[in-house]
Amino acid sequence: MIGQLFDKPILIFGCGNILFGDDGFGPAVVNHLKANYVLPDDVLVMDMGTSIRDTLFDLSLSEKKPKKIIIVDAADQSDRKQGEVFEIPVEGIPEKKTADFSLHQFPAVNILQELKNLTRIDIVVLVAQTEVVPDTIKPGLSETMQAAVSDACERIMQYVTSKNPKKPYEDQGL
Repeated sequence: MIGQLFDKPILIFGCGNILFGDDGFGPAVVNHLKANYVLPDDVLVMDMGTSIRDTLFDLSLSEKKPKKIIIVDAADQSDRKQGEVFEIPVEGIPEKKTADFSLHQFPAVNILQELKNLTRIDIVVLVAQTEVVPDTIKPGLSETMQAAVSDACERIMQYVTSKNPKKPYEDQGL
């Protein structure tokens, strides 16, 4: 599958740690997509776990670039409802997360910003508001986040099958 990384124009990366509750949202979405949807041939879907940084770095150095990257992750924003699925622009990711590469935070935000600013790659960051991210190992999504998986998959399918999709954040006035 890694060999296809530089050949597919649309890349979907599920990010998060499945051992820490709702932080496993990205991998859960990837698994649901693979099990329940027929994806177009030009799409590569990968569970990145907590290791997206190296992949983004490789993409930034590659001569061949995808047209679209969709990052799926969990978020913790105080103004959102638990389980709410929403998009955020790369430049809208909270500053406190920009340099934070812990298991519970966004992946390699600085590399995403460079890819967005220096290439023509359309980058979508699709997240769901967490309910529970425990401090100790506790696998499995909360019921709220489990319900959000289908919503995220439907949005992703719209992005990858629409011939003329709107910009990712238009529906949120960002």
